[in-house]
Amino acid sequence: MGLRLADIEKLFRDHGHIAYSGEGVSQLEHALQSAMQGEQEGAEEPLIVAALLHDLGHLLNLQGETPTARGIDDQHQYFAIPFIRPLFGPEVIEPIRLHVDAKRALCSLEPDYYEALSEDSKRSLTLQGGIYTQAETDAFLEKPFAEEAIRLRRWDDGAKVAGLATPPLAHYLAMVERCKL
Repeated sequence: MGLRLADIEKLFRDHGHIAYSGEGVSQLEHALQSAMQGEQEGAEEPLIVAALLHDLGHLLNLQGETPTARGIDDQHQYFAIPFIRPLFGPEVIEPIRLHVDAKRALCSLEPDYYEALSEDSKRSLTLQGGIYTQAETDAFLEKPFAEEAIRLRRWDDGAKVAGLATPPLAHYLAMVERCKL
């Protein structure tokens, strides 16, 4: 059931061109920009790999463009986990699994954060359960890898720049290879 490196590369090759929910970038561009932001920030390779793969669930569970506009939460943060769990440890898996929860927590922690979200991110937030209460935020912040998930989330939010030059996929697939179990 687990993916191999070649399978991940094929997913990006076959489906990476799909628009990233009306954000002006493709799924591949979004993944590369997310990973590049992590690399530029000096993150450890497992977190950069998590940034590259955080939306892999969208490519494994194709729902068409902008499923949130049709009221669909594809639960992409969970969908990819069974496929990548045989490849990676928790330092890659957990930030991916928690990046949606990080958005919910950041909306609670920083009122301006919600206002800066794209329309699609606001729609998906509603479908994903909405803004966390203070108690939910506190519980999230106590989880292992919550800090990494918040970092990934911020890169995710900033990875929507049309035409931004990034290193090629091969650059990050080399990191994927080094981070495999």
